[in-house]
Amino acid sequence: MRALLFSTILAVSGLGLPGAAILAVDPAQAQATTSAQAGAPEAAVTYIHVGRLIAEPGALPATAKTLIIRDGKIEAIRDGYVAPVGDAQLVDLKTKTVLPGLIDSHVHLLSELSPRSQLDAVTKEESDLVLDGLINAQKTLQAGFTTVVDLGAGDHHTIFALRNQIAAGRLLGPRILAAGAAISPTGGHGDIHGYREDIMHVLGPESVCNGVDDCRRAVREQVKAGADIIKVTATGGVLSNTASGLSQQFFDDELKAIADTAHLLGKTITAHAHGKGGIEAALRSGFDSIEHSSYADAETFALYKAKNACMVPTLLAGTTVTEMAKVGGTLTGAQAAKALTVGPLMIDMASKARKAGVCVVFGTDSGVSRHGDNAREFELMVQAGFTPTEALRSATVGGAAHLGLSSQIGTLEPGKAADLIAVTGDPLSDVSVLRKVEFVMVGGRIAKQ
Repeated sequence: MRALLFSTILAVSGLGLPGAAILAVDPAQAQATTSAQAGAPEAAVTYIHVGRLIAEPGALPATAKTLIIRDGKIEAIRDGYVAPVGDAQLVDLKTKTVLPGLIDSHVHLLSELSPRSQLDAVTKEESDLVLDGLINAQKTLQAGFTTVVDLGAGDHHTIFALRNQIAAGRLLGPRILAAGAAISPTGGHGDIHGYREDIMHVLGPESVCNGVDDCRRAVREQVKAGADIIKVTATGGVLSNTASGLSQQFFDDELKAIADTAHLLGKTITAHAHGKGGIEAALRSGFDSIEHSSYADAETFALYKAKNACMVPTLLAGTTVTEMAKVGGTLTGAQAAKALTVGPLMIDMASKARKAGVCVVFGTDSGVSRHGDNAREFELMVQAGFTPTEALRSATVGGAAHLGLSSQIGTLEPGKAADLIAVTGDPLSDVSVLRKVEFVMVGGRIAKQ
């Protein structure tokens, strides 16, 4: 019913877009999409003349290349500027630097933090969330991010519907992996706070769980609903409207049960975690990655490496909430107090994680910050000591590996998805140029020119 509502809204508003399907994230879904389109007209071929090509950040750039795009994938990369054949389209980027589409491993497409956020939770309808998500997805794509991971939505049906419509090619947007609702303990960061008790009872997500068996149930229900990845709030959070701190909120046996259940069902699992104890408990329980990781130290970094886990530091979120707390008007008292405590720690923590050799993956927590401003994270990473190349790899090669999609995205090479962007200037020496993306292609479809 919700998917039908989504399709109807798009049809009425004229937002449905024709064209070839965007590459599906799940291999089985990709095969199903291809089969469903059997017999459709052959997709147009595009030739792209590239002045400077960064096919893999970290490898030597090349000059004067032609990318040949067919059926949403890169068919070939040729030396020189090859003339188009037949009815093929030509895109001239001879004065630009071309690189892989960017990957943001932590966003929240259905919302954006504002003074109205608390009211929006009880006034917005599903149809509002659909359109908010679509608009935010478009802003994100225009900024050059062709793949995103949505890590928690109050209405998981809506984010799954948006993901599915984009994957089916009905909408032009970034490839979305979605967690659905975050797994949280009662009273935890992912629960509802700050309303009358009867309202909180209505709004409380089904993904709240207590005890080992109940937490297994919560994971299974999110997988059943369509989650690509499982998100868990292992510690308190800045934006939960409660003065309950930033320390561990699930017991160790609950975290272990959650991780084991997710892996049993073939899903990776990540934890929102600020406090050192919660980070380390999640890592010991087998979590694949940690979001934020604000209070990590040398012992924590050693555990990251021992467990082969990655960190998504979300520096932009920390900077944004600190700025909001100082200005006032957006955060509640409880939120502002936590923001002023944790926000200033995050850049220094990321700097130490880099020096320790921890796997660091690009993620912004956009929705806390404004959608479309995602590339500001690159500048904060450089401020933390990452080289521009290291920062860019974390949003391309590293992001693809983190998501298990290295065979499909992250670099530009034959057989991979035609996800690419173009900028003026050299992002390997000045990452700020990534805030001015001039051309975007996702799955062979031009989204910005």
